[in-house]
Amino acid sequence: MMAELEGARIGLLTSSASRLGGGVFEAVVAQAELLVGLGAVPRIFALHDAFADADRPRFGACPVTACRILGPRQIGFAPDLLPALASARLDCLHLHGIWMYPSAAAASWARQTGKPYLISPHGMLDPWITARGKAKKALARWGYERRSWRRATAFHALTEQEARDTAHESGRREIHVVPNAGPPPIYDLTPRPPGYRLSYIGRIHAKKNLGALIEGWHRARRPSAARLTIAGWGDDRDVDALRSAISIGDGSVEFVGPLYGADKQALIDGSRFMILPSFSEGLPMAMLEAWARGVPTIMSDACHLPEGFTTGAALRCGTDPQSLAAVIEEAMGITEDRWRGMSSAALACARERFSPPVVAQAWARVYAALGARRSEGEVDWG
Repeated sequence: MMAELEGARIGLLTSSASRLGGGVFEAVVAQAELLVGLGAVPRIFALHDAFADADRPRFGACPVTACRILGPRQIGFAPDLLPALASARLDCLHLHGIWMYPSAAAASWARQTGKPYLISPHGMLDPWITARGKAKKALARWGYERRSWRRATAFHALTEQEARDTAHESGRREIHVVPNAGPPPIYDLTPRPPGYRLSYIGRIHAKKNLGALIEGWHRARRPSAARLTIAGWGDDRDVDALRSAISIGDGSVEFVGPLYGADKQALIDGSRFMILPSFSEGLPMAMLEAWARGVPTIMSDACHLPEGFTTGAALRCGTDPQSLAAVIEEAMGITEDRWRGMSSAALACARERFSPPVVAQAWARVYAALGARRSEGEVDWG
């Protein structure tokens, strides 16, 4: 199976090939690495942004084309994008994320070439998302999204729930379910005695429900040494609202801004739990990153990771301050033995369904099932 993608030219198209893309960016980085391992030749296409050049090395030797935008960033119109796709002689195009101009460019590429075209919405068809900004999304549907959805060979969903949401919104039934791959898990980790730090890392956005988290933290009975650390990035308005919420308290909550690389790993490693009380997710990379380092998580059902609850790698949380206070108290009171068991369960999750080799095999089957053919020699992948 692995050799069957040898030499296949696969385009990965997304709105942002930088840290500003959040979890979708991390998923595209992982997808590119996975494809290289399968013998394919991935090429990255995106809209240019402030960190596109700085983060280009994340893709290693994979070529990255970041096209400049004309007009509002929200739309992302980039006149050079479609010509760049057309000249790349791709065998398949894989769109990551929707609701912006790359959807229109991808649909035009598929119409012009007749080649396979796959769409990964990354949670952007979740009901919580589609209920917000309805006017703008209606224009996007009318302007290009429905055409893109009809033109797609198939869709990809991260979870069974996302597959249902995608079918409902798009009317399509050709949907392949493959989870994100987490980072390579640590195999020789000895779970350490936990301290009293609870941490969040990710986008600062209303859907992440950080206001309720902070209120729940202040309501909870917790050790005097307990700290809540929030790391991430977001629009100025959302970051300002977060800072305002943090300022009303006892000093036990801190916002440290965006963290990357070794700093990000240090935050995860120093946490008793990573928490995500989100209203809406595709499949959150932050939870998989925590599990890969043996750190248990606290998650809402919207994270779509039921494995965490069934294996004991995670505690389930609600989204209101009162239920969050209750789960914070539970997390801070867990015995060392129980925490070690949760840590072991987290590593087991990372090593099984979400390990890069397992996910790579699933993707090899998906790309083969698309029926794509290499441009040179027209050799069928499947």
